[in-house]
Amino acid sequence: MKRFVVGEDRNQASLLPERLDDFITEDNSVRVIEAFIESLALGELGFTGVEPKDTGRPAYHPSVLLKIYVYGYLNRIQSSRRLETETQRNVELMWLTGRLTPDFKTIADFRKDNGKAIQDVCRQFVLLCREWGLFAEATVAIDGSKFKAANNRDRNFTSAKMKRRLAEIDKSIHRYLSQIETADRLEPSIAAPKTGRLKDKIEALKQEITRLKKIAAEMLETPDQQLSLTDPDARSMKTRGTGIVGYNVQTAVDVEHHLIVAHEVTNQGSDRGQLSKMAKRARTALQADELTVVADRGYYEGGEILACESDHITTFIPKPLTSGSTAQGRFGKPDFVYVTADDEYHCPAGQRLTWHRSTVENGKTLHTYFNVAACANCVIKAQCTTGKERRIKRWEHEDVLDAMQLRLDHDPEKMRLRRNTVEHAFGTLKMWMGYTHFQTTTLNNVSTEMSLHVLAYNMKRAMNIFGIEALVAKIWAFIRVLSLTQVCLIRDTRSYKAIFNNVDRQRYRNNFPNTNHKSLSTGLNAPQTMFV
Repeated sequence: MKRFVVGEDRNQASLLPERLDDFITEDNSVRVIEAFIESLALGELGFTGVEPKDTGRPAYHPSVLLKIYVYGYLNRIQSSRRLETETQRNVELMWLTGRLTPDFKTIADFRKDNGKAIQDVCRQFVLLCREWGLFAEATVAIDGSKFKAANNRDRNFTSAKMKRRLAEIDKSIHRYLSQIETADRLEPSIAAPKTGRLKDKIEALKQEITRLKKIAAEMLETPDQQLSLTDPDARSMKTRGTGIVGYNVQTAVDVEHHLIVAHEVTNQGSDRGQLSKMAKRARTALQADELTVVADRGYYEGGEILACESDHITTFIPKPLTSGSTAQGRFGKPDFVYVTADDEYHCPAGQRLTWHRSTVENGKTLHTYFNVAACANCVIKAQCTTGKERRIKRWEHEDVLDAMQLRLDHDPEKMRLRRNTVEHAFGTLKMWMGYTHFQTTTLNNVSTEMSLHVLAYNMKRAMNIFGIEALVAKIWAFIRVLSLTQVCLIRDTRSYKAIFNNVDRQRYRNNFPNTNHKSLSTGLNAPQTMFV
C-alpha cells in the first residue's frame, strides 16, 4: 500500500527484543500505582499471605493482586474475569505484575479475604494527600447517594410488597376460575385443553402462595421486616424514581480539590442519622481541631446537629419545608419571632405567646407556648390556626438550630458550594461504575468494593492536581523526607509506619542513590525497620 503508514510484519523476528518498560511512558498512571503500592507495608495493614508458607504451591504476593485491582478500578474494569483477561493481553498490567496472570478465582478471593485491609489502603492515600497540603481548608460537603445492589427488585420483600403480590395472585386465580367456567360451556374438544392449561396455572399460583408465605415468615423475623434473597444486606430504598434495592453510600468531600476525605456504606435508606458520624470521620481524617460541614436538608436533625456543635464542628444545613400550616396557606413557625430575653414568642398579630408547659417527645424536651385570650379575639386567627389557639413548640436546644440558620442567612452560597462539590464526586463514581450495580454482595464486601472506587477516584484527582510524573516524585520524595528526619515530625506515627514500613529497597536506591539506607526503627517503637 503506497502513501500509507505501514506497520511491521507480525512474523518479523527481532534480534534485540524491546524491554517491557519501554512501552510505559513516564506519565503513565501505572507508575503512580507502582510507587504507592510498593511503599505499603501490606503485613502491617492486615493483608493475608504476605509471609509465604513453607510448604505447598507458591502463592501470588498480595501487592500483585492489589495492583491489579487498583488498575482495574482506575480503568473501569471491576469484574475479576475481565481482570484475568486483561492480565494476559494488557501491556500496562504486564508491566505492573511482571507478566503474572492470576486466574479470576484468585483475584476474586483476594478482594473477599482482605476487605478491611483494602479499606485501610484507601485511608492511607487520604493521609498522604493531607501531608501534601491538599486539605488546607477544613471544610467538607457531606451527602449520600443510593447505589444498586446485586439484588433484583423481585427478590426483595417488604410487608407492603408481600401484601401487593399476594393480592395480585388472588386476582389472577379468580380470573382463571372465571375463564374455566366460561370454557365449560364450550365444546368438550375445545374446553378440555383450555381447562387443563388454566388449572396448571392455578396450581402454579398456589405453589407461589406457599413459597411467599414461607418467605413472609422469614421476613417477620428480621429486625427491619425486610428480606433480600440474593444480597441479604441490601435494602429497598426510596429514590426520585421508582426506588431501588441497594445501599446508601455516605461521603465527605473536600470543597477545594473535591477529594473524598471519608466514606461509609450503609443500608439505612435515610440520611437523617448520618451527619455527626460522617463529620467526625472527616475531622479525624483531616486531623483538624475544627471543621465546617455543609449538607442538604436530608441531614437536618436536631440531635445530630447538637452532637456536631458539641464537637466543635460548624454545620450549614437548610431547614426542611415540611410545615403543614404553610402548605395550607396559614402562618408557619418561622412567622413567629422568639424573644430570648423574655422566653416568649411574638405572633404575626403582635401578641405574646408565653411558656405554659414542657413535655418529652422522642427523647427530646419540648416547651409549649400559647396565649388563649389573645387567640380568642384575634382578627387573623383563620390565617393562623383551626383550633382554639395556636401553639408553638420549642426544643430545649433550639438555640443551636437558630444559630445555624443565622449563619446560613449570612452565607447562602454555602448551598451552591455543597452542590458543586459532592455532586461532582458521586457523578464521577457512578459514571465509572457504568450506572450498574455492585459486583459483590453483603455489606462488608460492598464496603470493600466502594473503597476501591474511592481510592481510584482520589488517585485520579491527585494525578489531575499534580500531574503523574510530579505525583510519583512526591511519593518517593516524601519517603526520602521520612528517611532524613527519621519520622520525628509525623503526627500519626502508627499510620505512617504502616504506609512506609516496607519500601522496595532497590527501587528506592535507584531513585535516591545518595541516601543513607540504614534502619529507621528509631522513633517508630516497632520491631520492624522502615526499609528492608
